[in-house]
Amino acid sequence: MARPDSGAPLSGRVIAIPETRELDLFARMIEERGATTLRCPLIAIHDAPDPAPIDGWLRRFNDGGCDDLILLTGEGLRRLAGFARRAGIEQRFVARLGEARTLTRGPKPEKALRDLGLRATLAAETPTTDGVIAALMTLDLTGRQVGVQLYPDATHAKLLGYIAASGATADPVTPYVYASATEDRQVEELIGRLGDGAVDVIAFTSGPQVRRLFTVADAAGMTGRLRAGLARTKIAAVGPIVAAALEQHGVAVAIAPRESYFLKPLANAIADALGAR
Repeated sequence: MARPDSGAPLSGRVIAIPETRELDLFARMIEERGATTLRCPLIAIHDAPDPAPIDGWLRRFNDGGCDDLILLTGEGLRRLAGFARRAGIEQRFVARLGEARTLTRGPKPEKALRDLGLRATLAAETPTTDGVIAALMTLDLTGRQVGVQLYPDATHAKLLGYIAASGATADPVTPYVYASATEDRQVEELIGRLGDGAVDVIAFTSGPQVRRLFTVADAAGMTGRLRAGLARTKIAAVGPIVAAALEQHGVAVAIAPRESYFLKPLANAIADALGAR
């Protein structure tokens, strides 16, 4: 737990952060406003352990095997580029990304494309599966090969089913996996702090964080304590996908950025909700 700046506007507030990949960055944004951060990264992201399916997909894609590519997460595109780099085919991969018709779900895959010097052909108006399907409805997919970058621990049957029903052939790839980033005991301690009312806000940045928290609580017999703690704590979500994951567990989101679903807007939204920027 970091020491807060007593002269800053959020001094005395405690913000729990389950973020992993950009934990230090996000914590610094919160601490600069004077809050104390309670760091408990819940989920780590790793490359898929078997690279063969990923390498095979990349070679099919690079050989022109996909007319369209649906990018569901920025992390997924970055991982695919990493696999391509290690295989010595990154330049061709980026070139093919520029040739294919690309559809992004939300701002993070859009940013990942921009980082490669590219722009999406089409972006879903809402960053959800239904939003992606709505965007696909504007396209003729008959006879096309559609690459689909998936993410783990989620059901993609609705999206893949729509692609098949539209007369296209889907070629899915899942380039990363989730793993526990913190021992269950530390997660239980976080649940205890929430139950004690010692946390002002818990800020979720991914759906898997929500699932891990409830999984640990269920295994430890602490689900009631977790729910009671979440009920008395302001819940922040980085965007609508995370908000939906929370709502599936009956948890209401009190704080979220209005438009831009990134860490800095989330930090600003938390500061606004607690009464000061």
